[in-house]
Amino acid sequence: MRRRQFISLLGGAAAWPLAARAQQPAMPVIGFLRSSRAEGFSFMTQALRTGLGESGYDVGRNVAIEYRWADEQRDRLPALAAELIRKPVTVIVGNTEAALAAKAATTSVPIVFVTGSDPVRDGLVPSFNRPGGNVTGITFLSAGSTGKRLELLRQLVPGATTIAVLVDVHTDEARAERRDLEAAAQAVGQRLFVVEIGGDRDLEPAFDSAVEQKAGALFMGAGAYFAARQRLVAALALRYRLPAAHAQREFVRPAV
Repeated sequence: MRRRQFISLLGGAAAWPLAARAQQPAMPVIGFLRSSRAEGFSFMTQALRTGLGESGYDVGRNVAIEYRWADEQRDRLPALAAELIRKPVTVIVGNTEAALAAKAATTSVPIVFVTGSDPVRDGLVPSFNRPGGNVTGITFLSAGSTGKRLELLRQLVPGATTIAVLVDVHTDEARAERRDLEAAAQAVGQRLFVVEIGGDRDLEPAFDSAVEQKAGALFMGAGAYFAARQRLVAALALRYRLPAAHAQREFVRPAV
């Protein structure tokens, strides 16, 4: 997502009904809530601060940010959302799961989501044109580009009779992406070798299995779990000499 688009969303949130902003502190406070851990997302927090600066907001002077990370323990999100609401914050910014938790916790605090999935399907908003309520946001539809990413990978590695696929087992977004990918592969007769990743212990064995299955390429699922492990995933793909297709450029340009 572009920084200017994100800041425009925050500006729009500030114009929502006064009831949504009642009893806010003199300095606006952004609640930054994510289901993931902080590691691997410094590019995102820096982009937020940079974008705020471009719009005249200096963190610590005329705006504050409260960060809350669930560290991949999704059952912590409701409590973290409630904590931000009690601060109180002016707006909550989050990924899909965080935004859903915030939506369940408040109908008054504006919520801005950033997602790679379909926000209507995920239950964030009733429609693209009329999101309604206190929730709005932006999607870059990485999940919706599943078929196109598979097509590009097949063009780049035309000899790959088998393509290995790593999928996160924890999120609805990942499960929907898997269904879309399997449908796209079936349509073109592409064999997939799907490995479900439930935790870090599964990553290296997944690459071992891909090699055993003679996979010629790797399709990386989207989502926060893999995004938090950009360096590790990129290093494993290089070590096992597997051309890989990712949902985000940060996998090939890992964040510091």
